[in-house]
Amino acid sequence: MSSYEETILKKDINKFFSKNNIIFIYTILVAITLIIVIAAILAFYYNLKNREVLLNNVFIKGIDVSGLSRKDAIDKVQEQIDKKMSNHIVLKYNNYQFYVEPEQIDASFDIESAVDYALNIAKTDSIIHNGKTYLNVLSQGVNIEPKFNYDEEALKFFLRGIQDELPDQLEQSSYYIDDNTLIITAGKNGAVIYIDKLADIIIKEINDLNFENSIYEIPTYTVYPEKINVQAIHDDIYQEMKNAYFTTNPYMFFVEKEGIDFNTKELEDYINSNPNEYEYRVSLTITEPEITTEDIGIEAFPDLLATYSTKYVNNANRTTNLRIAAKKINSKVVMPGEIFSFNKVVGQRTEEAGYKNAAIFVNGEVEDGLAGGICQISTTLYNAVNLADLNVTERRNHSLLASYAQPGRDATVVWGSSDLKFENTRDYPVKLIFTVSDGIAKCSVYGLKRENDYDVSLETVTIKKTSETMIVDAYKVYKRNGVVIKKEKLHRDTYKI
Repeated sequence: MSSYEETILKKDINKFFSKNNIIFIYTILVAITLIIVIAAILAFYYNLKNREVLLNNVFIKGIDVSGLSRKDAIDKVQEQIDKKMSNHIVLKYNNYQFYVEPEQIDASFDIESAVDYALNIAKTDSIIHNGKTYLNVLSQGVNIEPKFNYDEEALKFFLRGIQDELPDQLEQSSYYIDDNTLIITAGKNGAVIYIDKLADIIIKEINDLNFENSIYEIPTYTVYPEKINVQAIHDDIYQEMKNAYFTTNPYMFFVEKEGIDFNTKELEDYINSNPNEYEYRVSLTITEPEITTEDIGIEAFPDLLATYSTKYVNNANRTTNLRIAAKKINSKVVMPGEIFSFNKVVGQRTEEAGYKNAAIFVNGEVEDGLAGGICQISTTLYNAVNLADLNVTERRNHSLLASYAQPGRDATVVWGSSDLKFENTRDYPVKLIFTVSDGIAKCSVYGLKRENDYDVSLETVTIKKTSETMIVDAYKVYKRNGVVIKKEKLHRDTYKI
């Protein structure tokens, strides 16, 4: 190369690297770098927003679901929660224990919604917000609590059932009529469960999945029975005498009523003079009707609505108790809209009434007690009136399985606390015929059938069974011409095994 050409080349190089050109080149490089960075950010945003797996360091109910797909995360969380929910809560009162199963109150977690929420973390339309959220999750982690669902009414109902099982439960003042005598019991002080407080404890422990091998004391307080209200009792039982009669075209029935009255002032003076008595008796002034339902006979109740039988063992004391209770119910007529109360009709179970000692359930154990066996009468009645499509308004199950009834189809009664009540929801009176003989306790319900009546049956479904407990749902099934029209859930019961 000649010296001239070298001189020209040097001038061109110096010109290229002049100050302006250097700024231009730097600007180009910065622009390229920004484009690359922006492209990388956009790619990161796109991948972050459209990912199909959960971010790292994400937990649901303390369970690590990092990097899992939606299905795998749901399966993993469900499996671990189900394992913990297979336990039961143990409630303790003095020397007695009660079990609460999560299934008893339909306890569950909304795992799918929690996983969907986790999957949508850092998936907003804001690049800055998503980046910030992503870094926070990676550095600090996030734990998502799924929504906890349960049946509050079922829980309260179950706890009220435990209340009825307490050995020193409250007995309210009450009364009943035996022959021509009004018998009033003053009641007894007793322990009452803080239902709301205990419910909160149970819900918290199940929600926290923190009840394995734990025992919780049942919180209670002392309650005193209501004061005997003589005037209210008088207003309730007073009635004028009326004769029974019925017509056939159309069928209409009018039950007899005996006249009942007593002197309220004399009774009030008697109670005030003897404030520490448990029981008060007063003779009633009875005016007998000239015509009764028994005089009219069964022809006033032309249709057999339902019948139900249970078998009993040949034990003299127990059989005596069954017959006494059944006799009290036999021939009882329940008018439309009337509430039948087992305790009011049968009365207090005492030695004076003829009851004997026989096996009963006491706080989850079997032992001898006065009037043992009459729960078979209440159970037989409960099934019969259900099959007759009458409305049971109050009923409790036993704490243990009864030998004479399927789980979910028993009904326990305790004087002063647990009662069996039903309402005659039909438009015509019903008559109860109860017999106890030859090892069979049988209750039949007679009345008047209507064209729109259903064929009613009862079904039970075992929800859960372990070595210690059993949970059963009971249903009333309505059919017409063999076709199921509707199915109504009656209750959910828990038994110790």
